[in-house]
Amino acid sequence: MSIFNYISISSMVLLTILILIQTRGASLGAGLGGSSEVNTVRRGSDKTLHQLTIILAVVFSLSLILGIIA
Repeated sequence: MSIFNYISISSMVLLTILILIQTRGASLGAGLGGSSEVNTVRRGSDKTLHQLTIILAVVFSLSLILGIIA
């Protein structure tokens, strides 16, 4: 296994955990478009988790692409 496989697997697991940690306090109806809040601002740890999720998604994508090329 190459280093890109290890990076892909570890970033996939961490990305899954970060996505599951994020809570929006919404029920199923809000997830389907029934929420009264349209614009929300992320603050504090919610903003940090969101930014880490984006960074990890980029790392995961790049590791997959580089693993295919290599």
